[in-house]
Amino acid sequence: MRISRKLVGVGVLALMTGCSTINSLNPFASKPKGDQPAKLVELKGSMAVRTAWKLDIGKAQGYQFSPALTGNSVVVAGGGGDIARVEAASGRVVWRIKAGSDLTAGVGTDGNLIVVGGEDGMLLAFDMDGKAMWKTQLSSELLSPPVVSQGVVVARSLDNRIVGVDAQTGAKKWTVQKVAPPLTLRNAPGMIVSGSDVIVAQPGGKLSSLILATGAPRWDVEVGVARGATELERVTDIGGAPVLFENDVCAVSYQGRVGCFDVTTGAARWTRDLSSEVGVAVDQRFVFAADDKGALHAFTRDTGSSSWKNDKLSFRRLSTPLSYGRAVAVGDLEGIVHFLSREDGSFLARAATDGSPIVGTPLVAGSNLIFQTQNGTVTAIAVE
Repeated sequence: MRISRKLVGVGVLALMTGCSTINSLNPFASKPKGDQPAKLVELKGSMAVRTAWKLDIGKAQGYQFSPALTGNSVVVAGGGGDIARVEAASGRVVWRIKAGSDLTAGVGTDGNLIVVGGEDGMLLAFDMDGKAMWKTQLSSELLSPPVVSQGVVVARSLDNRIVGVDAQTGAKKWTVQKVAPPLTLRNAPGMIVSGSDVIVAQPGGKLSSLILATGAPRWDVEVGVARGATELERVTDIGGAPVLFENDVCAVSYQGRVGCFDVTTGAARWTRDLSSEVGVAVDQRFVFAADDKGALHAFTRDTGSSSWKNDKLSFRRLSTPLSYGRAVAVGDLEGIVHFLSREDGSFLARAATDGSPIVGTPLVAGSNLIFQTQNGTVTAIAVE
């Protein structure tokens, strides 16, 4: 039975019995009554934040979309096929186009090319003026944003094929087939470029470093280690995209661990047990991770020791956090962005978007923090 678009989403499990046949399970469908989202108390914030601009790019239609930064512009996409390039500071729309099909993943860009995932595994490319350049059919649906670097587009499809495509022509250069466990989260584990390599988040809680030009393996490492007696208990997938900071690549996994690894060798610098469906934020001092129960954690980047934990947002389905200045920001299931002190986790401020969940990876664009919701509102929040 092929899965319906309407069933796609964070927290949905996919039992993979073939490259195009998927049975869908949702372990979060019936939660205990005690697992209700924490109610927000009145906040007397000590930091001023304001909405700088908003843009409606169209609903995500059950998929995950994350904005991408290139120079002074932000490129955004929605599930209905809209793509827009926007001035990061003002929100002025430079151009807006229709991709020609519904979209399932995006956005990837290197400042010369924009790539997104279209229906049924179609990889679509546009130039920086929004002109269609090429399209390439891949083996199955794309859920993760592709990446572009050094003349190569890298995309990972749902059947766990990683493909390198020529950025000029769309011709396939190489393909790597990775084995996936029988039960995986149907989420959007991401990729990041490090020098001449691309680091790809894998089902089963693994990170794989591949040479961009050829797809040859550099190293593999397990972020999550499968535990438990049943297949459901043993699910461990990377949450969100890995983050590169200096010589470290840091990541977190569902029912697994959070940790930082040497970007050259994959050797673990440190790991700690944690379960998360979303990615981490990293800065000079800390690694921030939101666990699947709604607690936000701060770990020291060099040793992984726990600095603080804030559990006052329990079961609010937190997004990938974002470190900026003296704050760490995180979105929730009601589209609210919470600003916490990066030093001790205390609340500093709060800002609203459109009331729908924030599940994509936010980004910093100058003095604005950019969040995208499931209903398709792209919001720039200025920290003053």
